[in-house]
Amino acid sequence: MAALARQLQRLLWTACKKKEREKEGEEEEEDEEEDEEEGRGALDGPRSLLTAPRRAQRPHGGAEASCGLRFGASAAQGWRARMEDAHCTWLSLPGLPLGWALFAVLDGHGGARAARFGARHLPDHVLEELGPEPSEPEGVREALRRAFLSADKRLRSLWPRVETGGSTAVALLVSPRFLYLAHCGDSRAVLSRAGAVAFSTEDHRPLRPRERERIHAAGGTIRRRRVEGSLAVSRALGDFAYKEAPGRPPELQLVSAEPEVAALARQAEDEFMLLASDGVWDTMSAAALAGLVASRLRLGLAPELLCAQLLDTCLCKGSLDNMTCILVCFPGAPRPSEEAIRRELALEAALGPTQPKHVFRTLASEDIPVYLLGIPPEAFLCFQAAVIAEAFSICQVSEECREKGQNGAGKSTPTHLGSALDMET
Repeated sequence: MAALARQLQRLLWTACKKKEREKEGEEEEEDEEEDEEEGRGALDGPRSLLTAPRRAQRPHGGAEASCGLRFGASAAQGWRARMEDAHCTWLSLPGLPLGWALFAVLDGHGGARAARFGARHLPDHVLEELGPEPSEPEGVREALRRAFLSADKRLRSLWPRVETGGSTAVALLVSPRFLYLAHCGDSRAVLSRAGAVAFSTEDHRPLRPRERERIHAAGGTIRRRRVEGSLAVSRALGDFAYKEAPGRPPELQLVSAEPEVAALARQAEDEFMLLASDGVWDTMSAAALAGLVASRLRLGLAPELLCAQLLDTCLCKGSLDNMTCILVCFPGAPRPSEEAIRRELALEAALGPTQPKHVFRTLASEDIPVYLLGIPPEAFLCFQAAVIAEAFSICQVSEECREKGQNGAGKSTPTHLGSALDMET
């Protein structure tokens, strides 16, 4: 009966998705209108920045108590003139047993079309390739590989010929036995296990030996560390101008949508997985982010609020890119600790009231007992930076910040904390 119920669920899912595909043309037109609206108020230039960052977030989350999964997600447009990130979260998958879940972050470049397509339709392709009884782990790894390639093929059939752009992607597929990570490009994921980073993805850059070999074999060049001197990543959905080498399959083009897929056997010590676009990783290392997340979980912060706080922190540390993160917590995730809460309260008491002279004198001193939290001092100060910025209405963007933000093809250059504190009120 359970198998029949799953089959019926899958059939209903397929029927719903068919109706959605019929509306794709309307959705694309709506996306273009949203892009035009988001671009208003930007400074001049091909990769222009806004005069003040857009900090608004809509954090959301959920939980599946029966399998011990919790997640939180949030996104921020930041300084960029348009929001080109997208994400999707599925705590359960139609037609599969309880305990299967899918999460993905997509980071668009040259527009949001590819990222939004991936967020909407990549789960369809994953489900189609998995089938009702996935074979673990190799069958699932191959299914994820085919899903990315089939999604890219579908995207190409809908893509306007004159339009450029693409999207990197990182996806986490959870099963009761394994954690599967599929990624292409520079959106990353990190697994925390037993209080340390146990696994992290590696960006697909043109100078990686395997990537360089494929690019050259397809007749391409690498200049200024970029594919044909232009694209900073060597794998992505879309970017069809780099997928025209005659006689070569999709996975062997200059830029490929084939993901790198890892299968990690689940362990009781698994704590959480953090997926994020490169606007997050530009400002903090995997180890620093993992430590920061663990410290906030010990304070009892909900995953979705933690994600929102994390993006505020990255903005304060100088990220000028769009930012998206998804935090997936497993049964072994750090639990609220009375000791950690006591230390946090002690630290806040040490900072004292938020009067300008007192705050900046305290921040400049060496007497702040940040060691009580067990996190780097700069991490705590960045968490407090949003409060300070709001209190003193700092909203003037520096010329240095503007110039740095326009270096590179859509990739931000971290700047100093002072510029990052220039937030809209």
